[in-house]
Amino acid sequence: MHGKVIFYEDRNFQGRTYECMSDCADMSSYLSRCHSCRIESGCFMMYDRPNYMGNQYFFKKGEYADYMSMFGMNECIRSCRMIPMYKGSYRMRIYERENFMGQMHEMMDDCDNVMDRYRMSHCQSCHVMDGHWLMYEQPHYRGKMSYFRPGEYRSFSNMGGMRFMSMRRIMDSFY
Repeated sequence: MHGKVIFYEDRNFQGRTYECMSDCADMSSYLSRCHSCRIESGCFMMYDRPNYMGNQYFFKKGEYADYMSMFGMNECIRSCRMIPMYKGSYRMRIYERENFMGQMHEMMDDCDNVMDRYRMSHCQSCHVMDGHWLMYEQPHYRGKMSYFRPGEYRSFSNMGGMRFMSMRRIMDSFY
């Protein structure tokens, strides 16, 4: 499944538009600002800085007439990354410390509170073996989030020192 999003300069789907069906590292060459969007298919991570930097926001199929108010955003979307649909099993190892050190736990499902489930005060590195995941700075899927696709993430210090306390799979039901 391919994703498709239409960005609008103004709230309520007004103004100039930019249609996107893949990753976009910098929307400024298409639109000077973006205040609403319509996700026609797929799921996307949106970023408030170019080159997939800054705060991250998860958008699934739907209409977002005024997403800045909806998500409490201070800046408009500047880049986006399409999240490919995944239907296999999910597997991720989380580590208490950087460079895969300290306690390690393997996860195959959502975890709304790392402290309660694993008695880990925080998670500072991970290895995503299968699936696509969202990780949150607070328990119960709250606070700032980050998107993780398969790969090794040795240190979260380059993400503003975030310590993740809950994790959720991006399931095919989101599409």
